This record gives sequence, structure tokens and C-alpha cells, in this order.
Amino acid sequence: MKILSIDPGSEQSAYCIIDSETYKPLQFAKLKNEDLLGILNQNLGILDILVIEMIDSYGMPVGKTVFDTCVWIGRFIQMADEYYVPYEYIYRKEEKINLCHSMKAKDSNIRQALIDRFGEVGTKKNPRLVLWI
Repeated sequence: MKILSIDPGSEQSAYCIIDSETYKPLQFAKLKNEDLLGILNQNLGILDILVIEMIDSYGMPVGKTVFDTCVWIGRFIQMADEYYVPYEYIYRKEEKINLCHSMKAKDSNIRQALIDRFGEVGTKKNPRLVLWI
């Protein structure tokens, strides 16, 4: 089973296609949102599910970039619907619990948990895995 996950942003989004049996990343990048739509168009026919990080309200005021991110989430979901690919939302709280087993986890804790699971982060000269946290 192939899973496409997206960490959406207002202008750029990170994505990863992962094999659900081996948890091995098959393809990943951080791209302009317009370019990611092209990747989706090419790959949604062979994917089993799309998982996208959803915006969650913590009661604080938000700015334009949060609303722009919401628009992009909608565009990604619309494309999944066009290809009849089921999708699920994942919230930051769920990520923290899954990876770090604690709601108190910070970005640095999540990053370290991903390195522990998938290996060291690559460089331009020696690419391995790219993390955007």
C-alpha cells in the first residue's frame, strides 16, 4: 500500500510517498504548491490513501498564511476526490503522540524521532532523507 502524506504550507508544502509495509520513503520533496499539484496529478492513480496535516485551532488569532494554507489543503483534497483516492486528516497533536508519546513534544523532539526511525538527515552532497521541521 502506498501512502502520500502532505505537510501543507501557504506557498510550499512537503510531501512523502511511503510504503506502508516497510515504512520506507519512496519519494519526497518540498515544493511550491503549484508544483505539488502536478506531482499529485501524476501519482494519485497509484496511491491508496492521502494523509494531510490539518490546521487546528488553539484559540489564538491567526494570520493570512494560515488561511492560505487552508485553501491549499482544500485544493489537494479536491484533486484526491477527482481520482477517488480516500484521504484522512492528521493533526499536530496526533503526530506528537505517535512519534514522541507526549503532547509536550516540540519540533526538535519530532525531528529527532524521525531521525531515529528513518536515519540521519542528508546533505546536498550526500542526500539521504530531508526533514523540514
